[in-house]
Amino acid sequence: MMLDFLAENNLCGQAILRIVSCGNAIIAELLRLSEFIPAVFRLKDRADQQKYGDIIFDFSYFKGPELWESKLEAKPELQDLDEEFRENNIEIVTRFYLAFQSVHKYIVDLNRYLDDLNEGVYIQHTLETVLLNEDGKQLLCEALYLYGVMLLVIDQKIEGEVRERMLVSYYRYSAARSSADSNMDDICKLLRSTGYSSQPGAKRPPNYPESYFQRVPINESFINMVIGRLRSDDIYNQVSAYPLPEHRSTALANQAAMLYVILYFEPSILHAHQAKMREIVDKYFPDNWASRYATVGERVRAQVQQFLKEGYLREEMVLDNIPKLLNCLRDCNVSIRWLMLHTADLACDPNNKRLRQIKDQILTDSRYNPKILFQLLLDTAQFEFILKEMFKQMLSEKQAKWEHYKKEGSERMTELADVFSGVKPLTRVEKNENLQAWFREISKQILSLNYDDSTAAGRKTVQLIQALEEVQEFHQLESNLQVCQFLADTRKFLHQMIRTINIKEEVLITMQIVGDLSFAWQLIDSFTSIMQESIRVNPSMVTKLRATFLKLASALDLPLLRINQANSPDLLSVSQYYSGELVSYVRKVLQIIPESMFTSLLKIIKLQTHDIIEVPTRLDKDKLRDYAQLGPRYEVAKLTHAISIFTEGILMMKTTLVGIIKVDPKQLLEDGIRKELVKRVAFALHRGLIFNPRAKPSELMPKLKELGATMDGFHRSFEYIQDYVNIYGLKIWQEEVSRIINYNVEQECNNFLRTKIQDWQSMYQSTHIPIPKFTPVDESVTFIGRLCREILRITDPKMTCHIDQLNTWYDMKTHQEVTSSRLFSEIQTTLGTFGLNGLDRLLCFMIVKELQNFLSMFQKIILRDRTVQDTLKTLMNAVSPLKSIVANSNKIYFSAIAKTQKIWTAYLEAIMKVGQMQILRQQIANELNYSCRFDSKHLAAALENLNKALLADIEAHYQDPSLPYPKEDNTLLYEITAYLEAAGIHNPLNKIYITTKRLPYFPVVNFLFLIAQLPKLQYNKNLGMVCRKPADPVDWPPLVLGLLTLLKQFHSRYTEQFLALIGQFIRSTVEQCTSQKIPEMPADVVGALLFLEDYVRYTKLPRRVAEAHVPNFIFDEFRTAL
Repeated sequence: MMLDFLAENNLCGQAILRIVSCGNAIIAELLRLSEFIPAVFRLKDRADQQKYGDIIFDFSYFKGPELWESKLEAKPELQDLDEEFRENNIEIVTRFYLAFQSVHKYIVDLNRYLDDLNEGVYIQHTLETVLLNEDGKQLLCEALYLYGVMLLVIDQKIEGEVRERMLVSYYRYSAARSSADSNMDDICKLLRSTGYSSQPGAKRPPNYPESYFQRVPINESFINMVIGRLRSDDIYNQVSAYPLPEHRSTALANQAAMLYVILYFEPSILHAHQAKMREIVDKYFPDNWASRYATVGERVRAQVQQFLKEGYLREEMVLDNIPKLLNCLRDCNVSIRWLMLHTADLACDPNNKRLRQIKDQILTDSRYNPKILFQLLLDTAQFEFILKEMFKQMLSEKQAKWEHYKKEGSERMTELADVFSGVKPLTRVEKNENLQAWFREISKQILSLNYDDSTAAGRKTVQLIQALEEVQEFHQLESNLQVCQFLADTRKFLHQMIRTINIKEEVLITMQIVGDLSFAWQLIDSFTSIMQESIRVNPSMVTKLRATFLKLASALDLPLLRINQANSPDLLSVSQYYSGELVSYVRKVLQIIPESMFTSLLKIIKLQTHDIIEVPTRLDKDKLRDYAQLGPRYEVAKLTHAISIFTEGILMMKTTLVGIIKVDPKQLLEDGIRKELVKRVAFALHRGLIFNPRAKPSELMPKLKELGATMDGFHRSFEYIQDYVNIYGLKIWQEEVSRIINYNVEQECNNFLRTKIQDWQSMYQSTHIPIPKFTPVDESVTFIGRLCREILRITDPKMTCHIDQLNTWYDMKTHQEVTSSRLFSEIQTTLGTFGLNGLDRLLCFMIVKELQNFLSMFQKIILRDRTVQDTLKTLMNAVSPLKSIVANSNKIYFSAIAKTQKIWTAYLEAIMKVGQMQILRQQIANELNYSCRFDSKHLAAALENLNKALLADIEAHYQDPSLPYPKEDNTLLYEITAYLEAAGIHNPLNKIYITTKRLPYFPVVNFLFLIAQLPKLQYNKNLGMVCRKPADPVDWPPLVLGLLTLLKQFHSRYTEQFLALIGQFIRSTVEQCTSQKIPEMPADVVGALLFLEDYVRYTKLPRRVAEAHVPNFIFDEFRTAL
């Protein structure tokens, strides 16, 4: 009954196994989540405190939730921020809550299981019988230990205040909290802040962690029985792997760790039971802080290095010396463990003076040198790895070899029997029937040995060897050398059979137990710099490191063992987490190779760009020496050779399975190179695009040129190196640079989004090849924002005047050129298509923001102002119907303008900003289209044709709805738009940026606005409409494009009405001039007519749109007048 506690049909065993398996999965989830704590919950910096301090609460919230909520409701901007915060963080906060909930559920399940055991639910099992069973006692001890570990992990990785803030946020934002089965209160009680801080040097709170462990009561007799078992038994049978008494504490180390945690559940033992504590310390920690281990290291190191000499570990040597080799392994691992744990920074509490002194003493006694310890670790790992591989090989070939030796021995005996028959012509051997029969018998005996019954076969083989030794002495066979040789060979084969049958799997298991390095999971990080230094000096070190990484992977076994036994679905995610952590560490160590490569690369770039002169196609022979430049060329060759040596180093590390992740060294190298490239390019972009807004003239062009040279240097060197490293340089370059730029654009656009894209959601960010984030230096988050705002600053329509025909901006006061379309070709050269395209996307977001601001401003200054509304109403009555001519027009129009004068300043600013951004978008589209036709003409042609074909099909569908049209779920139109925008095949003026509702008076307000601006402008024959006086700045192109964009966002009937109002204004004013016999056309009419012409030109509409409102002859007259 009790034999198989873990059998599928044993409910008692399965229940506790499930609990323990779940516990291991929870710990992995807590560790995984601890890396994703949103920074705002820490409220570390002033900005966060000011912004979010009023919406992120700790548990003090629960004292009076109504009070806090009413404070929020009183301020609409806080409510808005709260809502935005909820949208951005609810997903991650929910995940944290579920992890916290699972910790609470774990201990509730464990308590229920103990109650069930006590109440006899599992009929033949009680707590005592389960603790008698080997698996049972292991699982019960683990169950309690894991709960303690969970609580400690939570406190170490997720500070108390952060937990409280997250729980309150979840409570406020989640709908699930109100459900009946929610145990929010219990979770909050369990996880409220303990006052513990993981910061170095922080003092431990009083009575910690005992009081924390007692927040959920656990059956006391259970805790005492578990402690009793751990005190007395070797529950994992580890001592058999460590026969020497001085290795005892290492053998029981896992159990000691469990005891250490579990004793906090029963603090009375810690405080009052001197004898029990003495026993525990003497049994489990006898060698802690004892200096006798200090000198073992050197002796052990010499022994391992001896074993590792080339050709020393041969098969026979290994088989004859298994105990000796295993003892050496034990000594090594025990020394490494002792030294690593005693010299670690975390080994002692810095506030404890006595401990500090002991630690210093140990460092002195052991003459501790981290490099020597690291060398010992490397050699031990390599030694273990070689032994394991040999044993695995021997085990797999064991039976085949045994059978082979058996056959050989038996055949030798048969041949000898034939020799003594007198038939075989072996020199001078007389016939001897007795010997002939005896050798035949021996041959049969050898053949009858049975591999499966190894004990009997071994005994019999020893007897056969003795018999063969005796026959040689009794029958004076020494005189015949050939017979002696045959006998010796057979004995040798029989010896080999004994050796082979002794190859047992137990040896591998012992090696696995002894070689456990899970204690160094975190400590190993302190050796990273030593590893990297040794790789830099000697890249072939990587092969030795591979064995160390595999040794570290032993840490994955323990948490996965129970999950695997329970057939839990968590197996994959947990093993993926731990394997992923280890692979990240491997990447971190090996990153030194790409770093060193790039250091050499920078020297190569410098030599190639500054020192080495390009050789011309024709060369006078007397100048040959000048161009030879042997010194610099030798230097380049030397550096290139160094780079290829590094590459070779990493590629020597064969494909390795780390946990469940396959590590391919070629992929590691490529990822490493990508990571280093990303780091350097991102830094160059960040540093290269920081502008001083006060600089005159702007630093924009010089900085772009300088950055262009830097990027070109990277690009050229990458191209140069790709063949030596065997990677696709251009592909990597384009993928990574586009990723950096797209990520930065995405982060910059987050400013305009309500639901922000977090790093872990971004399709451009990666864990293995992260794009670094830099602290913002101004209002922009990233370099792309700074570039965009600098362009907007220098082309500001209040300071500059844009001449459309020349695509150039001039300063309004000095008439000097500020910038031109060359700026965009410079950006194309420096940042490539991705940069221009990203800039374009950012401008789109800015336009949307401006238009939204405009709408709220329209609401405020027009729709909420009675006097403005009355003026507009009067004007509309005076001018309707729009087809008529307004009598006394000047008076009517100008009185309306005068009454609304105060609203136009803000209006003008908003419209010109939008117009300015539209001009920039047009310029970007032109540059993109030009470079696309130039660099990839096939792509450009294919896109244009596809676009035309699609539009033709869609138009046909609207003419005849039975024809096909892309379905709702078809992403074709969406995807092709991205291509078209990247190739500049689009018109920004036709884009709808925002959705709008109907706005009363909208056309008439825009009409009034336009005629209010016309007096500030004058017509110039060469330049078109320009500003009259720089003190009152208005720039015509942004004005026209801004109005046009604004009208495009609304229904087309608004535009119709707007144009009709302008037409009526022109007709009425001309009529008035004619009746008053004024010969030339008034300036305002010229401006209005120019507006109509430009409107038609920009929108690419037919001319008849304008002629519908203004008679043809007025246009003709206007042209001749100009």
